[in-house]
Amino acid sequence: MRKESIEATIATLSKSTDFVVEDAHSDHSISYYYLDSVMGDKQSFHRVIAYIKMNPHLSIEELHDSLPIERIETAQSADEFSTHIMRGSLLIGASKVSSPFLVLPFRKIESREITVSENEYSVSGPKEGFIEDLDVNINLIRKRIAVPELVVDEMTLGSVSKSRLAILYLDGVVNDQLLQTVRQRLKDLDFDEFTDIAQVSQLITDSPNSPFAQLLETERPDRVATSVTEGKVTLLLDGSPLALIGPTTLIEFFASPDDYYDQWPVGMFIRMMRICAVVFSVVATSFYIAITTFHHELIPDDLLITMVSSRMEVPYPPIIEVLILELTIELLREAGARLPERIGQTIGIVGGIVIGTAVVEASLASSVLLIIVALTALASFTTPIYQMGNAVRMLRFPFIFFAQLYGFIGISICLLLCLRHLLTLKSYGYPYLAPIYPLRVGDFKDSFFHMPMNFQEKRPSILRPKKQERFKSKPKKRASYDIEE
Repeated sequence: MRKESIEATIATLSKSTDFVVEDAHSDHSISYYYLDSVMGDKQSFHRVIAYIKMNPHLSIEELHDSLPIERIETAQSADEFSTHIMRGSLLIGASKVSSPFLVLPFRKIESREITVSENEYSVSGPKEGFIEDLDVNINLIRKRIAVPELVVDEMTLGSVSKSRLAILYLDGVVNDQLLQTVRQRLKDLDFDEFTDIAQVSQLITDSPNSPFAQLLETERPDRVATSVTEGKVTLLLDGSPLALIGPTTLIEFFASPDDYYDQWPVGMFIRMMRICAVVFSVVATSFYIAITTFHHELIPDDLLITMVSSRMEVPYPPIIEVLILELTIELLREAGARLPERIGQTIGIVGGIVIGTAVVEASLASSVLLIIVALTALASFTTPIYQMGNAVRMLRFPFIFFAQLYGFIGISICLLLCLRHLLTLKSYGYPYLAPIYPLRVGDFKDSFFHMPMNFQEKRPSILRPKKQERFKSKPKKRASYDIEE
């Protein structure tokens, strides 16, 4: 059965022009197989072939012991044969397919250089970002966590793509139940092709229909190193420049690694500013609709005169002008992201100025609303993680429609629905709103507030790590001075 399966695999591969099958000896006793387009290190390849041809008396077993190549593996099934061929290995076996094949790894690695992370730019911290090569990405993490307890567990995903996926965790720290949950969800995946870690995230997340991401995607090795040290699990996929961290909480999407590289008061202030900016971005335009439609009495008289004068020639209700400007901003943002970088920046700046000015002059929207929409767009850009920025952009529209229907009551209803949804979300089974719910006072040291590093002697309790302490806290001593006074 194995013979027929391997012969069928060889027959299928032979339909490709880059698949090579050649006999090493004149008696056709040993043959070798490889894909020319994915096999690299041709110099070592030629040395191995020359050695085999110079020793025609050696069997497959003897070649395994005598070939000057490290990490020689064996393949016995058709699946193993095809997997190694597709990964750029040279396979050597008896022409009658009667013994295991020798697998010599000569993989060709085509990858870009390590560059600055594009979506999570660092001001004061490390500049390195992940690339599309799994081995390079693992190297970037091992460089930062240089202990044998860092475990890299590799598996294959996709019945067609055969993508390599690595599970990274810190042995002796990570919770066994969490690790078992991650492994089980990955084993249950039944899909033919995986090209990016985002596809894996959609299939293993707790609530795939939620607009909020429950697993954090990052391209920064320093963020991954911090998360793994805390007791979290990281997934890396070959061909994807992103890592997938879990479990995660809502607050982590507003935290940036730069917060830990600045002085802690500065880092805490910037983090609080991001959270306030996102809240403003979600509710600002809906507040404008509620006030101008239902609650005029809340506007001071001086400001009311300004707002009325700016809307005197606008021919439709506030919700229409809000939708016009919001959709225009979204179109400009999407066009700027899809166009080449230089053109995209120009379109965003020039388009925003020209269209905004034209809309106000044509009396299609008031100047006050234009300022509010521009501020909400700027506030939505303060989120360090791109996933959360998309969720914030989408959330504005339900608030706008509820504000048009019921005013402040509608906004309150929408807030309650949003809060209820967040309370039900989980990440790998862990509460999404931790440490707020369930309340963990000790974990507030690195959530809304960013306390000094010497105050964070314990890992987050919500993760239930095996080793709670990160370092032993020392008793405070009286400050000493090098210069005697």
